[in-house]
Amino acid sequence: MQSTERNLDKLFSQIHNYFSPKIIGEVNDVYVKIVKVKGHDVPWHTHDGEDEMFHILKGSLMMEIENEKSFSLNAGEFFIVKKGVRHRVFSEEECWLMLIENKTTKHTGDVQSKITKSIEEQF
Repeated sequence: MQSTERNLDKLFSQIHNYFSPKIIGEVNDVYVKIVKVKGHDVPWHTHDGEDEMFHILKGSLMMEIENEKSFSLNAGEFFIVKKGVRHRVFSEEECWLMLIENKTTKHTGDVQSKITKSIEEQF
């Protein structure tokens, strides 16, 4: 499934819920997703078999990595969480992200929470 829309502003205008990734395309075995984040609802989780790339398009995102110092990512910056690394993210103000993830990557790893979305819910 790939979006026919190519304008990110228009695609983001169609997202009305935070923490609800939407798949906008695929490249080989990888999904390209966009998501709006605001608040602290992402639980601590891992992706045991997959890396995950966060690219900040608008706003800023706090990245928390277990046993490491938290840090901020701002528009234009990216960070790759390596497989097996326990992490969570949050943002005080609305933040727009592009995620690059293997098709096998579960939204919040094996942790089920109120924000967890299946792959089917991300289309």
